[in-house]
Amino acid sequence: MSDKFYDFPFYKWEKEKANDPFLRQPFGDNWEEYTWAEVGIMARKLATAIKKYNFPAKSHIGLISKNCREWVIADLAIMMSGHISVPFFPTLKSYELNNLIDFGEVKLLFAGKLENWDEQVNGVKNVPLISFPTYENHSEVKNSVKWEDIMNENEPMNEDYYPEMDDIWTIIFTSGTTGDPKGAVLDYRTVFLTKIIIESEVNPLAVDKNGNNTFISYMPLNHIFERVVIEFSCLRYGGTISFVESLETFGKNLSDVQPTTFAGVPRIYNKFREKVLEKMPQNRLDILLKIPFLSGIIKKKIKKSLGWSRANAVVSGAAFLPQVLIDWYKTLDVNILNGYGMTENCCVCSYLDTINLEGKGSVGIPWDAVDIKIGEEGEIWTKSPYLLKEYYKNKELTDEVMKDGWFNTGDKGYLDDKGYLFITGRVKDIFKTSKGKYIEPSVIEAEFEKANLFQQVCVVGLNLPQPILLGVPNELALSNKQDTTIKINEFLNKINSGMDNYKRIEKIVFVKEEWTPDNNLTTPTLKIKRAKIDERFSDNYESWFKEKENVLWE
Repeated sequence: MSDKFYDFPFYKWEKEKANDPFLRQPFGDNWEEYTWAEVGIMARKLATAIKKYNFPAKSHIGLISKNCREWVIADLAIMMSGHISVPFFPTLKSYELNNLIDFGEVKLLFAGKLENWDEQVNGVKNVPLISFPTYENHSEVKNSVKWEDIMNENEPMNEDYYPEMDDIWTIIFTSGTTGDPKGAVLDYRTVFLTKIIIESEVNPLAVDKNGNNTFISYMPLNHIFERVVIEFSCLRYGGTISFVESLETFGKNLSDVQPTTFAGVPRIYNKFREKVLEKMPQNRLDILLKIPFLSGIIKKKIKKSLGWSRANAVVSGAAFLPQVLIDWYKTLDVNILNGYGMTENCCVCSYLDTINLEGKGSVGIPWDAVDIKIGEEGEIWTKSPYLLKEYYKNKELTDEVMKDGWFNTGDKGYLDDKGYLFITGRVKDIFKTSKGKYIEPSVIEAEFEKANLFQQVCVVGLNLPQPILLGVPNELALSNKQDTTIKINEFLNKINSGMDNYKRIEKIVFVKEEWTPDNNLTTPTLKIKRAKIDERFSDNYESWFKEKENVLWE
């Protein structure tokens, strides 16, 4: 293999698809489009501006913004100018941003589409700023070099920069469901080799190599899943990336785009199912799907309403996709490909192709070039060319999780006799009851998600005699609390009867508030922060445990 990243893909499409739309930004009912050639000119002007700072080669350049066209252009410019991107979640607080800028040795910061910049800017000290154009209902980034001025005052960089395969591409600070964020250092080789996956027989993203691809970007672009699956897939294989204007317009924007590839996290698929069932209750849907001439019409209508009328691939990642969701979507002829991966292995570990009925409840089989083994304590180790180089400035942790080319994922699980990988939980999520019994919460949670009455669930109970389950009710559950209480009581008895005594759930508590990144109970990609759940609710655990009723409402 060449040591050079010779097929740096943007340069190819910049020429071959010069006048085709590449980045599409919505403003109300209007979509503004930038062609591949226009993006090339802007990225090259930005690269010229970056070079004027005379930073040492391979300096760290930060990027904080919601998803938008300028995010991708800035990312391209950082690569073209020979530097390393350090992207941040747009919801960081000032003290978090200050710590990461300092620890990450960031020399320059791009600040863009942000709602809380007036607070966040307090964490930016002695670092020059380049600001994106100000979006409506978002903060103005003051005391910065303006995007418009850079475009007006700089000539496009002429030469094409090609990084070497072993050069560092990016440092991604994980969102951290436990502990402080860790900086995963990834080189260009990792993202380059993801083409092995896309160009396999599976072709998980159903990409067209001639550039006829339509993507929509709404999950945080600084997260490895969105970066690899959306941004780099389009950069490598061509097409368009359309962005979402706001949370409120997400449905409309998705409906307008009807992407050929759709990627989401399990929480999104749960929300979609809820919206379908709000308009068409499950009993009625089941009846209509059994009528031959109506079944196809109903499926087609639902898929169009979800924005999937043209979708050749529907993919889930970033967290475990419950089997109950996989099965429900299969009734609509939607086969969600469930991927298991993480920042540290560039999103590539295993996959479950749900067209195949084998491996139910698993996260599938390893991708090509990936090896998996189970450690002595049941921990999952993986070996592949997609692994991080190290954790930034953290040799102790790097040495702890990387041994002889193998990486300890921190997940616990097992391989069955057909090679399917099953995850039983995070090592750090496991807790001990006061009876001295260890509880693996994710296994129990998967059972209760089948009740179709929860948006989110979390098994807790450190130092209680038995675990309890906290749940955020969905719209169906809230529509009739009395009926929900009866149903979930019956469901609780059924689940408990099939479990070992020490695992049985003592109480179910429906909580008032949804768990979101805003209240710091989930990561930006909607994974539950168990430690934060404990912080928020643990004062109530004992009193809830002592209540007479099995099902409680906060």
